[in-house]
Amino acid sequence: MTGLAEGGMAVKGLGFTYPDGTRALHDVSFRIEPGACVALIGANGAGKSTLLLHLNGAVQPGAGTVTIGGLEVGPGTLDAVRRTVGMVFQDPDDQLFMPTVQEDVAFGPRNLGLSEAVVAQRVARALATVDLAHLANKPPYRLSAGEKRRAAIATVLAMDPGLLVMDEPTTGLDPRARRQLLELLKGFGHTRIIATHDLDLVLELCERTIILHEGEVKADGPTLRVFEDPGLLAACHLERPLSLRPCPSCGANPMIAPY
Repeated sequence: MTGLAEGGMAVKGLGFTYPDGTRALHDVSFRIEPGACVALIGANGAGKSTLLLHLNGAVQPGAGTVTIGGLEVGPGTLDAVRRTVGMVFQDPDDQLFMPTVQEDVAFGPRNLGLSEAVVAQRVARALATVDLAHLANKPPYRLSAGEKRRAAIATVLAMDPGLLVMDEPTTGLDPRARRQLLELLKGFGHTRIIATHDLDLVLELCERTIILHEGEVKADGPTLRVFEDPGLLAACHLERPLSLRPCPSCGANPMIAPY
């Protein structure tokens, strides 16, 4: 992985207002250490996607800063930042546009100006990581939803990022594909930021959770502690993960060992 993210990342006093006057973020601050897996949760409209777009400079802040590995994100640093911040969008079709899976995965490394030998190595490694080597020559539109999601992740892994940012990674997946994706993400050593409504995934995968509500950070702490605060969850229009709710039949308390 690239060395830029070795110093972690920091968001300080981040604010952003859309041209129509909608305030999406207000004084958002947090730090993430290298190798951590952090969930970003909140109701629709909380500001999650807007925040993610700031992490690779797709959106410039109206106030505050985003720093990746000691390098402040801005017009003069975008190339370096985008090589280390891998964005996996909610809809895989936004990232898959080439005739074959292999060509999609090769697209990013080729645009870095790498030699074809290095590109081939990165493509092979990325496809092997997501268990899609056998589908390298298949058109992306012929993939299942779970395969598309893994192919989109491979396009990012081929860029050798240090920081992996994912927006709603389990959307549209059946239970088996969701489980496969969860096991895949557990094996990554990248720093991971996952914005999601799948709170059971958060409970199993992320040791830390940040709640955004109306563009502000309302909680930031150990995941289980966050989910055990019913007042906080209600105020932020969230509910406990299903695996933490009492059994609807017998009322027994859940028994779960997160992570």
